[in-house]
Amino acid sequence: MNKVELIEVPDDVIDQRIDNFLLSRFSCLPKSLIYRWIRKGELRVNKKRVKQTSRISAGDIVRVPPFSLEEDSKPIKISQSHLDFLEQRILYENDDYIIVDKPSGMAVHGGSGINSGLVERLRQLRPKARRLDLVHRLDKETSGCVILAKKHSSLVYFFDIFKQRKVDKIYYAIVHGHWDKKIITIDLPLKRTETKDGQRVVKVDSKDGKRALTRIISVRHLQGGFSLLEIKLETGRTHQIRVHTKAMGHPIVADKKYGFNTKDQSLLEKGVDKLLLHAGKLEFYDEKQNKQISVTAALDSRFEKFI
Repeated sequence: MNKVELIEVPDDVIDQRIDNFLLSRFSCLPKSLIYRWIRKGELRVNKKRVKQTSRISAGDIVRVPPFSLEEDSKPIKISQSHLDFLEQRILYENDDYIIVDKPSGMAVHGGSGINSGLVERLRQLRPKARRLDLVHRLDKETSGCVILAKKHSSLVYFFDIFKQRKVDKIYYAIVHGHWDKKIITIDLPLKRTETKDGQRVVKVDSKDGKRALTRIISVRHLQGGFSLLEIKLETGRTHQIRVHTKAMGHPIVADKKYGFNTKDQSLLEKGVDKLLLHAGKLEFYDEKQNKQISVTAALDSRFEKFI
């Protein structure tokens, strides 16, 4: 990025550390570079200097200085078999971005003991796309469609259309119990918070939460007391589907944070150990190409055990 950028913190960010916010937005940024900006006073919030522990919320303006990653980046060697596997999961690609079907269990980027994630592997797979960066995130155990921008201009474009809710996102989830087919809309405000032991969680909070709207498109009751849901996100709050389905009394199978621990424990013995949530479809309008882009990622073997 060769110029100063001013970023308005989006609505779903509440009391988040400045370094974690930047890492979630620019996964390519080394922490060392962020802390260097802080020491030099180059990173500012609402025109004021910040500390490593400074926190930001919706509406704050973050000043990000120009930066080049060439001197900070260290190539991570990925085996050819892993690269071939990822190549087969690319759903759509052009000169501006890639859409890939992320497998469950793969983090979107390395860190916290993870040597490499989706971003690092794709950068090695596409070495000419040096600016390759995440447009949006999926949890490690969530599979499905992820967009990565090859250019900063593409990254800005996607941030804009995501903010304007011009990207249609369809998810599939298998939940505990038989879902009431009359429940087609979940409109419950959500708030990000921390437990006493420092664990980050999201909860329904009618007083201080941000509006979160989830629509249930279709319901299929499955044997064994489960349901397959087709879900459309109208808003994109953190853990929105996971918290909304739990609030309805039907948490997602194998959800270690919000699920039924005792029921999931018995499934674990049968090999069901990853969250049954899948980002199955993405659709948006590409202004540069002047056409609608629609991609679909098929359900994997995790779901086949139930369907």
